[in-house]
Amino acid sequence: MSLNRLDLIKKMNEASSELIREKGYISFVDVLLKLGKLRKEDYENWRFRRIPYLEKVITINLAKLNHMLRTLHERAKRDGLKPSRTVYMSWGKGPKSALRFSKTGDPNIEVAYSTHFFRPNGSHIRIGSIKTRNKGWTGGTTR
Repeated sequence: MSLNRLDLIKKMNEASSELIREKGYISFVDVLLKLGKLRKEDYENWRFRRIPYLEKVITINLAKLNHMLRTLHERAKRDGLKPSRTVYMSWGKGPKSALRFSKTGDPNIEVAYSTHFFRPNGSHIRIGSIKTRNKGWTGGTTR
């Protein structure tokens, strides 16, 4: 059964609240994964360039998807979250390339998908739990 827009936004708001508590930021891709509208396998295939653009494998129609994306940006602005553009690069062997979210590749749509939202003071972020791909760095200083 498909959710109506109000139910979808309610679930998206719950998921984004959980994400900001768990990860310290909200990304639209993480919201879609949490809601089950994007399968982890499809996300990984996109990251490995096996899927040309992410919208191809998201399981809700574009009208609802665009409504969710606009609503997330409006909520983040209203709540005083700081936007930060994130460049999604491909995974795997060979040269890394920027990934596309939409079929058209429209720059405004691409920016909307790739914007993450943080609290401005960063006090909610548990630095010790953040790991990068650089040898398991956990946010501590190195000498």
